[in-house]
Amino acid sequence: MLYPHFRFYSKQDILNITRLRRFETKLGECVHVIQEGTVAEMLLQSKAKYVVVGIPEDIGALGNYDIGGADTAWLPFLQAFCNVQSTDFFSGEEILVLGQFDFSDIKALIGANAKNQEELADACRHAVQKIIDPEVEEIIKLVTQAGNIPVVIGGGHNNSYPLIKGAAKGLYKSGKTNTNQINVINADAHARYRVIEGRHSGNAFRYAKDDGFLNRYVIIGLYENYNSQRMLDELYSDVQIQYTTYEDMFIREKLTLKEAMVQAVSFTGEAYTGIELDMESIQFTPGGVAMPGGFTVLQARQYVSFLSHHSHIAYLHIAGGAAQLANGRQNPFAGKLICDMAVDFMKVNKW
Repeated sequence: MLYPHFRFYSKQDILNITRLRRFETKLGECVHVIQEGTVAEMLLQSKAKYVVVGIPEDIGALGNYDIGGADTAWLPFLQAFCNVQSTDFFSGEEILVLGQFDFSDIKALIGANAKNQEELADACRHAVQKIIDPEVEEIIKLVTQAGNIPVVIGGGHNNSYPLIKGAAKGLYKSGKTNTNQINVINADAHARYRVIEGRHSGNAFRYAKDDGFLNRYVIIGLYENYNSQRMLDELYSDVQIQYTTYEDMFIREKLTLKEAMVQAVSFTGEAYTGIELDMESIQFTPGGVAMPGGFTVLQARQYVSFLSHHSHIAYLHIAGGAAQLANGRQNPFAGKLICDMAVDFMKVNKW
């Protein structure tokens, strides 16, 4: 199998989680799915503009010594998404729900054999590099090559690397770009630019940059207290990287969020750009790293909506969300919040 860990959804799969009501139409009744035939052929034949893909895994987060739980947001998101009302504001007819990855067998194997935390982290990093990265890259490459925009719900931020790589390759192969590179704008307290030490959720953009698939990189909301001096020096010295700190926006008030977003769009220009958002950067949203503050829900939605309208979109990736963490913390609203942001994105994208 080309995609051994990917489950393609049928229409019945979608309807099973859609609450049907008389005199109402829900997105689950309107979205498309892959029919019989090869994936590449069906994507090319589809009239959908957006392709929704789930990557419910926390292996990359565990490889970064974070708390597990990033594998729990996909299903609550999908349930909320399928039950959004189909209206003139957003009908759902331009959406194809492709399906989800399932790496639970890999996680179980690692958990059964790792003798300590170090072995667990090493095994997770190996699994990300050898199994998760190639499979995610292949699916995203097919989607972008067919001319669709992937809407990817994570999962950890480790998946940014195969998203960047797959989108860059797919857009290049389709003739939409003349280079195997794209730009990225990321709303995140962390740069995800740690050293090359094996693949995990903390170094996706470093790998993408070093491997030549990431051209310009913008971080909005970087926390000054949570990123090392070595990393900050590397970010500052690279003319292809721009960042705005959370403190400059909301503590010292040197610029507003909108001004930071305008700078980001100006920096990335007309080139294809992936839009990233880390759920951990939103206030009161539990994630693998505890955050005392962050963006408000309104600001997060404005970020997604604004960049969707003003950037040349390669993909949307909402990462780091968790309905329940391994330490027991819960967020019953995670799925609905991710759903709202995904819908905001698909409502206004003009490209």
